Amino acid sequence: MKLKNIMLAGLGLTALMGATSCEDQLDVVNPNQQTTATFGASGSELDEVVTACYNRIRIEGTFARVGYLYEVVAGDEVNSYSDNDWWRPYDYCNSTSPADGPQWPFRDWYYAINTCNQALFYLENSGMDASTEAYKRAKGQALFLRGLAYYELAAYYQDIPLITTYSVKSIDDLYVSTNTQAEVLDQVEADFKEAMTLLPKKDEGGEWANGRATCGAAAGFYARALMFRHKFNEALPVLKDIIAGTYGHYELCKNYGDNFKSTIENTPESLFEIQFLDWGVGGSDMEWTPVNNSKSSSQGQALETVFSGGDFGGGWNDLGSTPWLYQTFKSQKTKDGTVDPRLYWTLISYEPDYDNMEGFENKAYTLPVTKHVTTGAHKGISICKHTTARENLYNVVAAAGLSCGVNIRLMRYSDVLLRAAECENEVNGPTQQAIDWINEVRSRANLNGLKLSDFSSKDALFEQIANVERPTEFGGEHGRFHDIIRWGWLYQADRLTQLRKHACTYWDDEAKVGLLPQTLEEANDDPFSFWKPGHEYLPVYDSYMNSNSNLKGNSANKSESNESFYNGYTIHPVVSGIGVQ
Repeated sequence: MKLKNIMLAGLGLTALMGATSCEDQLDVVNPNQQTTATFGASGSELDEVVTACYNRIRIEGTFARVGYLYEVVAGDEVNSYSDNDWWRPYDYCNSTSPADGPQWPFRDWYYAINTCNQALFYLENSGMDASTEAYKRAKGQALFLRGLAYYELAAYYQDIPLITTYSVKSIDDLYVSTNTQAEVLDQVEADFKEAMTLLPKKDEGGEWANGRATCGAAAGFYARALMFRHKFNEALPVLKDIIAGTYGHYELCKNYGDNFKSTIENTPESLFEIQFLDWGVGGSDMEWTPVNNSKSSSQGQALETVFSGGDFGGGWNDLGSTPWLYQTFKSQKTKDGTVDPRLYWTLISYEPDYDNMEGFENKAYTLPVTKHVTTGAHKGISICKHTTARENLYNVVAAAGLSCGVNIRLMRYSDVLLRAAECENEVNGPTQQAIDWINEVRSRANLNGLKLSDFSSKDALFEQIANVERPTEFGGEHGRFHDIIRWGWLYQADRLTQLRKHACTYWDDEAKVGLLPQTLEEANDDPFSFWKPGHEYLPVYDSYMNSNSNLKGNSANKSESNESFYNGYTIHPVVSGIGVQ
């Protein structure tokens, strides 16, 4: 390879120069200049490396924009509403020749992994006592963040290189090979499981309660990783331990909206969240790539700009809600007969009920909302989550790009409760315990509780969890499409038809915004009809494979079906009469 030859030539030239140089040349080391040979000998320097690991998870390709949103747009809750190709191929799940965007999660997560491996390497070679709390906490954080990185990569790209070392002994070590998704997920589980034993509880307070990884975060993601491969028997006791307080105290916020405000962050409901600086607090430089290291970085996220419509100034009109998500909220009323209050914090819709609900009103960015706010070339309801739309802080989107300071709550306690209910249902069938966990989440929204007698089978309760409880609690949040993959819905005919109905649009005119088509033929757009087997994963970027012959593509590159992945797994059939279908 050309790159390899060039690097070898450079090494050869260096060796030649060293052989002919003056032997008595004075070699003086500058004590004020850090080098890779001298850095990492002290605890404070190791803390710097660990802190740098966190910085890698809050950039463009990880969670600041596309690394979060390519998963969101691929699901049945959110569609691309612009006419450009920036989001559409990933909404349709049929990209074969990726442009720049889909390489960024691959690129940026490996930046994060390299930093985590660096921290682990320095720790191992630091001479520090491995039994000290400082050592355990540094190692636990690096393992957690590496596990998170590999979980995202495996869920996005399927088969990828697994790199767990920082030391490179020869140039050939740079040309890594591809591992299977199973091998990568084995490492993910191992990293999270070890991190659970090393990290403190959130109850420790201080920085551990405000953004750093804790044993509770590791436990939550460990259970999530187990569930991806249907290891419900293993995930259930972990989730039960979280609920019991083994890994610290967690509880639901009294007000659902507190999970999405810039003014209230790191609440008792949050197991782990990505920290962003409020607009105007950080610098003004938009650092879209990880090689930028500006001291004046904005340190915000761009989800607000992507989600917001042009009605509010700087929005890019890119993504909006599907009618199905909106109608799922509208299908159930609170005990007081009003609309589910979670809709207010999920979508910018107009609801007369808001003016009669305590603390709510039909406003966004301080402006009155008199209709469903439309977005893009196709009319759709704008997404409110991860924005300041409901906080009355600004008249319009404050600044386009990486400027929003709303933290992203990557895992919430409500997710623990609903995952525990799902695992309980899978292991023991519909039980009162599963119902109780679901009702704890519903109670926060002032909804009537479910009754065990209403669910005669595992399939029925699963339908309720998957297509009512999870969409209304987590609508527009990262993780829905990863669930669709693990549930196997793309490879079962009735589920694929259901997804087509969920994800279709019906936005020809303002009068139909928020309405669900009665048939697929009536739909403006039906993203899942464009899906190609294997393309539920993002393809590995062609140029990466061209530069490294050991790097192989995945099912998307090869257009190969992944139906065999579900051999031995239960794919629940559609149960009619539950939710909006």
